[in-house]
Amino acid sequence: MGGVGAPARSEARPSSERSSGRVFQLHRKSKVNGEHGLPKPSVPEVRIGTGGVEGDFNRFRHEERHDDPGMAVLLLPRETLEELNREGWPVAPGDLGENVTTEGIGYAHFAPGTHWKVGEAELEVVKPCDPCDNLYLLPYVGTERGPAFLKTMLHRRGWFARVVRAGRIRAHDAIEPMDPSP
Repeated sequence: MGGVGAPARSEARPSSERSSGRVFQLHRKSKVNGEHGLPKPSVPEVRIGTGGVEGDFNRFRHEERHDDPGMAVLLLPRETLEELNREGWPVAPGDLGENVTTEGIGYAHFAPGTHWKVGEAELEVVKPCDPCDNLYLLPYVGTERGPAFLKTMLHRRGWFARVVRAGRIRAHDAIEPMDPSP
């Protein structure tokens, strides 16, 4: 298996065992002194490099995790956001800090070790994103509702992925499961 920045692998092939979907929205937020990274505004396309979404800054990943390549991109299904909305949390795409809001692929399909072709890029899911108290900053959460929201977000905040192959991703691009090369 290639490491971060490994060359493109033409032998990687789609897997019929997992669902395909599409990019619903893309999000990035530059470093702005005095501001937190939530929510991330929507953009029509991004370039994914080995370090993640170019022009995106994640303070926790940078300062606490020293730019961990396994946390380069955050994926979150739109379907999870819809569930949260039905439960009374008015979460919009980008609110939770995700870079890619997916559509058509269930949360459980993004298991650690799975590979996904997203636009021109290939990503490998590494681990779930744990909810943190930065979510208190969302206007519909706050300190009073924060603990309940963090509990609600357990196992639902999204998935961190490392970049196997860099490339451009546009809104509405296909997301296809890939089998890693032997």
